[in-house]
Amino acid sequence: MIPELGTRQPGTHQFATHHLATRYILKKTLRELAEFVQGTVVGDDQIEITAVAGIEDAQHGELTFLANPKYRAKLQHTNASAVIVAPDIDIPELTTLKVPNPYLAFAQILTLFAVKYHPPVGIHESVILGEDVLIGKDSALGPHVTLGNHVRIGERTIIHAGVVIGDHVTIGSDVLIYPNVSILQEVSIGNRVILHSGTVIGSDGFGFAPTATGEYYKIPQIGTVVIDDDVEIGANVTIDRAALGETHIHKGVKIDNLVQIAHNVVVGEHSVIVAQVGISGSTHVGSHVTLAGQVGLVGHIQIGDHVMIGAQSGVTKSVPEKSMVSGSPAVDLQLWKKSQVALLKLPEALKTIRTLEKRIEDLETRLKAATEHEK
Repeated sequence: MIPELGTRQPGTHQFATHHLATRYILKKTLRELAEFVQGTVVGDDQIEITAVAGIEDAQHGELTFLANPKYRAKLQHTNASAVIVAPDIDIPELTTLKVPNPYLAFAQILTLFAVKYHPPVGIHESVILGEDVLIGKDSALGPHVTLGNHVRIGERTIIHAGVVIGDHVTIGSDVLIYPNVSILQEVSIGNRVILHSGTVIGSDGFGFAPTATGEYYKIPQIGTVVIDDDVEIGANVTIDRAALGETHIHKGVKIDNLVQIAHNVVVGEHSVIVAQVGISGSTHVGSHVTLAGQVGLVGHIQIGDHVMIGAQSGVTKSVPEKSMVSGSPAVDLQLWKKSQVALLKLPEALKTIRTLEKRIEDLETRLKAATEHEK
């Protein structure tokens, strides 16, 4: 995971001569951008682009994009010099960059123009290093970073101010860790991982054994957390270490802010977890799963591959692959939609029921009166 590690010492940095914010001022011709995203230019391919912006905000020299044809009318008023479009979209009055996926191309080009605020290569003099620490070349450690013993960090990894890394932690290459992240002992993090501020990786799982007297005895959490390559984890996320074994976040998973992942959870490749999701212990989430905001999963269940779970759903049992569920408790999406429609009709239905009850009561009264009259 970590090629050609070398030992570094605090103070091997250029903070005295470099500003913390490293700005990249970029100017590219449309032809160069087309080559970068493997697209085709219709119009002047020598237009110089200095920034990317939305349709309404873009100015001369800037590139915009049309990901949804319903916004095409807005292009009549744009000041952009060029626009990214799908191959079947023709806009004679504008120079266009045609690609199969305009939104993806926009994201790729935006990466080129993004301003990067990172500490320069080297180790700030305030960094605290434990014993037997190895740091790969061209990595950057900002102020007041703390590294425990036997830490391994790959090449070109950027660690911002205030990050705490425990003993025996392994971090890959091209990793970006924002301020005040805590990575506790024995955790393993792959390559090209991004961890946003306030996140805690490897805190104790929530495990207690009840005693005969009604007290709770803490179960030592001696497992670990493994985070594979290309994972991005938002701000203030907590991922607990396993009681035994590992909590495992597989390759390409994207996790939003304020998510809680409990001990021994497994999340499959390229799944998306939106803000405020809670996943209870020992639940296995498959690959390419989408958990919308505020979804709650109980423990010890299986979520199949390619499952989509709607916002605020409470999932109390396993979900088969390729399912779409919503609600609390979660049910099939189409059934949930029908139940929501029925729920909205309840007030009117109650009025109808009361009316019918009154009519039945009146009929019963009249029938009783008629029966007594016949007697």
